[in-house]
Amino acid sequence: MEEFLEVVDKDGRIISIAPRSIIHGNPSMLHRVVHILVFNSKGEILLQKRSNNKDVAPGKWDTSVGGHIMPGEDIVNAAKREMYEELGVEAQNLQFLYTYIHSNNYESELVYTYWTVHEGPFNFNREEIEEVSFWSIEKINNALSLGLFSDNFKQEFFRYIHTFANTPFWFNNFISKINGAPSMKETPNF
Repeated sequence: MEEFLEVVDKDGRIISIAPRSIIHGNPSMLHRVVHILVFNSKGEILLQKRSNNKDVAPGKWDTSVGGHIMPGEDIVNAAKREMYEELGVEAQNLQFLYTYIHSNNYESELVYTYWTVHEGPFNFNREEIEEVSFWSIEKINNALSLGLFSDNFKQEFFRYIHTFANTPFWFNNFISKINGAPSMKETPNF
């Protein structure tokens, strides 16, 4: 059965509903997705290697969890559903990070990113995922030019690093008290 997705504007307001087969391949049709960055206690990020059968970024290392938000579905419930479907674990303590638009020649996504900490083990979906592995920030940085990562993950990684990892601890804590943003104390330290 064909998957249907909501086509939205840049603010997430629903414009229409269309089949995934029409949305993918048409970057003018913005649709909502959820990502979860799963960290371990060492501050490493869990990455999934996508199956070679996927239509987007086959065989590439990608964000810990990522998937479409179904029509009428709440964003947090979509995140929990995707984490269970992809990694086989219940999402606990999901923390919102940011929203951004990812666009390429194939599709445009309004991405809602969350983070959590989980040490595993992971009973991942072997039809969609070839393997999972925790990667250090340094290991990811060293591999960025090797063509191992999806474009989606590279944009996610750069956004995360730019937003949180390079912010001084004291400043981040100060800003979080003002506007409710996550502080470095609330996000994994590197």
